[in-house]
Amino acid sequence: MFVIAGLGNPEPRYARNRHNIGFEVVQAFAEAVGADPWRSKFQGEIARCQASNVDVLLVRPMTFMNRSGESLQAVMSFFRIPVSDLLVVHDELDLPFGTLRLKPGGGHAGHNGLRSIIQHIGQPDFARLRCGIGKPPPGFAGEMADYVLSDFSAEERDALPEIVDRAVKALRLVMRRGLGEASKALNTRPKPPKPPDPPPATEPGSNPTHKQAEDTPEGVASFTEKS
Repeated sequence: MFVIAGLGNPEPRYARNRHNIGFEVVQAFAEAVGADPWRSKFQGEIARCQASNVDVLLVRPMTFMNRSGESLQAVMSFFRIPVSDLLVVHDELDLPFGTLRLKPGGGHAGHNGLRSIIQHIGQPDFARLRCGIGKPPPGFAGEMADYVLSDFSAEERDALPEIVDRAVKALRLVMRRGLGEASKALNTRPKPPKPPDPPPATEPGSNPTHKQAEDTPEGVASFTEKS
């Protein structure tokens, strides 16, 4: 069994916070694969599903972010899940808003949910899907905690469905092809387009623009394209 855990805070007042994007992604994944209804267990909510013939247990800790590890430790102990079969979806300050990155392990980088998980399961070598929320905008007067516990802006909220959809596709790719292949597909930036070939050399005194116009129907389309 593979465990996908989305991090967030449980009360309705936190539902639209930046810190809760992990909850949103896991909920969307559950809907996409037709998961069983959520059940309250292990200090959280769990739902079973299958993705690419893999048995998956979805988890949303209901312990509040800073104690997420308590719920996940209970899940992993009960089902005897190795850390290699755990993937955590969380918000990431160090990535621009809308950027998604898969990571095979690492430290907590100040994220209290990850810190709690590492403390309770005893090691940091679990996969993560990092969902970029960006740094606070210039002039933001609050603490970092105030920022992650604030709602997405209206513009960000409008863009969020497409981002969550990409995150769900990334998780499905992990189930289908494994973390390594999915990471290559998600984390690799596309190569920039090849620049066009330079125009052919012309003889001195020739007028290529005029010639192009003559070769174009009615002699006007090429000028329109260049205007």
